[in-house]
Amino acid sequence: MIYKRSSALFAEAKKYIPGGVNSPVRAFKAVGGDPIFVKEAKGAYLYDEDGNRLIDYIASWGPMILGHAYKPVIDAIIDKAKKGTSFGMPTEIETELAKLAVSMVPNIDKIRFVNSGTEACMSAVRLARGYTGKDKIIKFAGCYHGHSDSFLIQAGSGAVTFGSPNSPGVTQGTAKDTLLAAYNNLDEVKTLVQANKGQIAAIIIEPVAGNMGCIVPTDSFIKGLRELCTAEGILLIFDEVMTGFRLGKGGAQEALGIDADIVTFGKVIGGGLPVGAFAAKTEIMNHLAPDGPVYQAGTLSGNPLAMSAGLAMLTELNTNPDIFDSLAKKTAFLHEGIGKALSKKGVPHQINRFGSMVSVHFTDEPVVDFASSAKGNNERFNTFFHGMLDQGIYLPPSAFESYFLNDALTYADLEETIAAVENLNL
Repeated sequence: MIYKRSSALFAEAKKYIPGGVNSPVRAFKAVGGDPIFVKEAKGAYLYDEDGNRLIDYIASWGPMILGHAYKPVIDAIIDKAKKGTSFGMPTEIETELAKLAVSMVPNIDKIRFVNSGTEACMSAVRLARGYTGKDKIIKFAGCYHGHSDSFLIQAGSGAVTFGSPNSPGVTQGTAKDTLLAAYNNLDEVKTLVQANKGQIAAIIIEPVAGNMGCIVPTDSFIKGLRELCTAEGILLIFDEVMTGFRLGKGGAQEALGIDADIVTFGKVIGGGLPVGAFAAKTEIMNHLAPDGPVYQAGTLSGNPLAMSAGLAMLTELNTNPDIFDSLAKKTAFLHEGIGKALSKKGVPHQINRFGSMVSVHFTDEPVVDFASSAKGNNERFNTFFHGMLDQGIYLPPSAFESYFLNDALTYADLEETIAAVENLNL
């Protein structure tokens, strides 16, 4: 394929935007080459500035569950935009979307809308600290909860040591309150809890991880976290920015059968527009201002464009829950086809899947956490990525990201994708 215009646009962007992009993964640093600049999208397809059509497997990193430019969502945005785009005042549609979300998701009574998944997770942790009166949190290596200071932490010298910043600008003071454990390792979590008895406000986790590939929690791990949090007075936060309203109407809580204390959501709750949310039982949410002392605010929170798009999206998912089964079946079909193609080539690989999330790892070992994900053959992944891109298949440009399927994908699209794998020289 020809990407002359994308390359020219990237060169121009680098003059004015750091790295030429507004989010690092877009820069193709992990896979090499210049990023693709999108001109428009419809259904399951992206159309770039060079006129190429690409089958999309990132779905704007999750929210485009029904495909791009889904008509009811677009119509809702257009209708609402004609009446004004932002007021900084309450609107009825905020309550309509809140009522619908609360009815779909288990174990929540109230929800607060914000502007991004990062803001939702940051606010959830602040709320947990304010509610419990404790300072420390536990997060898991490889789980991404946005770029708030508390989450940009890498491992210390041992399981019970404090983490250290992995980005300049994050202070040691912030880092000392974030403890790091390995995903799917309950014993490490228990050790951290015992070493910091009575000091931990919350454990935050991607209940099905999507930022080290798709990593599924073991039953004993996720159930053990719930039991440990209950026993120790720790709040369990499910970061469902990726999984919320994707793994089912009730998200990962419903899919895994586990109740979290606080749940965060991302762009899907706004039909793909910039939006986020966090939710919990009334007792916890009433600690938020203006009812309680924990402060959180935002001029664009609950803005009418995002609320109208979200209401259209969630209404469709709530009315037609068969969409989740359809997506899961398509994902299983893709999983089986890619697996057969790679096995036929004798390529060592692991494929992880849950619902409509899936990832391919070029390794012999099961991928259950960040450390095992990092053992994948990155050179082979880069060859795989560019080989698929050359055939019109757009995959996540990083070995550490899940694919997200959308329901506009047809079985013909999936067969074309599998055929592209079969054509590769790996």
